[in-house]
Amino acid sequence: MIAAYWQAVRRFDRDVLLYIASMALLGFAIFGGIYPVLFNLYLLRLGYGPEFVGTVNSVGMLTFAACSLGAGAVGQRLGVRRTMAAGLTVSLTGCAVLPLVEFVPAGVRAGWLIGAAFVRSLGFALYWVNARPFLMEATRPEERTHAYAVQSAASTLSGFVGSLVAGLLPGWFAGMLGVSLDDPAPYRYPLWIAAAMLGPAVLAVLSIREPEAVRQEERVEQRGAPPVGLFAALALAIFLLAVGAGAARSFYNVYLDDALRVPTATIGTLSAAGQLVAAMAALSVPALSARWGHARVYAAASLGVALWLLPLALIPHWGAAALGYLGVTSLNAITLPVINVYQMELVEPRWRTAMSGMTSMANGLSWSATTFVGGYVIAAVGYRTLFMAGVALTLAGALFFGARFGWRRQTTEGQA
Repeated sequence: MIAAYWQAVRRFDRDVLLYIASMALLGFAIFGGIYPVLFNLYLLRLGYGPEFVGTVNSVGMLTFAACSLGAGAVGQRLGVRRTMAAGLTVSLTGCAVLPLVEFVPAGVRAGWLIGAAFVRSLGFALYWVNARPFLMEATRPEERTHAYAVQSAASTLSGFVGSLVAGLLPGWFAGMLGVSLDDPAPYRYPLWIAAAMLGPAVLAVLSIREPEAVRQEERVEQRGAPPVGLFAALALAIFLLAVGAGAARSFYNVYLDDALRVPTATIGTLSAAGQLVAAMAALSVPALSARWGHARVYAAASLGVALWLLPLALIPHWGAAALGYLGVTSLNAITLPVINVYQMELVEPRWRTAMSGMTSMANGLSWSATTFVGGYVIAAVGYRTLFMAGVALTLAGALFFGARFGWRRQTTEGQA
């Protein structure tokens, strides 16, 4: 497997490598590292409870969902490269201004946090919706699965390092500032460090060349209406399947800190372990997909996510929570590159940005609903109910996806 990966990576051109570098920076700072570990803890230190934590996160994901379809249209008009760079610049602004909330009047702090979350997520919608079609167009069919897997692994491996750093930074800043870890200040500065990491990511994307709209070997006669039914079916499956991972990844650190009283450094270490396992799992995708097909791998891994949520839901101990989180993140790391390749190959090249926008919207709506409702569910009936709801809805999504897509092998682009 190592030799196959090395041969595949050697075939990647400079644009693919620059894109992977941008994803690695995002993984370290935002997608899997500093921000996911510390952002919710920062909100808790500001005096907010799980309800408001859920509200802020849900606003971010709802923004991502609402802007996803428009982000695809912007990418088609301006080009994916410029749209991705603009998106990262917007996100950098949102991430940088968020910790300034401590210096604004108390009466506007909630609005400041929600506004910063809106700006950050608007930028990520512009970036991510166009990133999937970019990688599809920048790679050849024989290297795509490896490219998506390496991208996912690079992001999660850098997230592993970022999580370790995130666990240590608050203690270091607390000692330097002479305050306790219950104060928000030790969490403020790591969030600014995360924002600063987006600067090099913007430069990497700006160095990428705009890909051809469609590679020559993929040019076919294109006619007919968009496959709306296909869009809707896949979007519904992704909406249901994202609930379990959304519940675990949005509230895992809150659960450890608020319910189980786990130290911040330990939370960072456990989150890092999840990222490391996820990176190794992502690298297994080409072999799994070659043997079973993208759809079957996605359905099976999604079932696994539901099963690994059970320790989080049923056993109130940090060890069980960590085990469940490791299982969820590793299987989720398999689902991401698989569904990214699958959905892009499922439609004609001209519908790729539309497909990406539709499925991104579904994923964002799911996470938004999960984080918003989840905060109130936690406050009313506890974490167990939230995680069990994640189990049920993820199972429903896996069964629906399996019924609609899972037993079929994709033989030609645009058919399933």
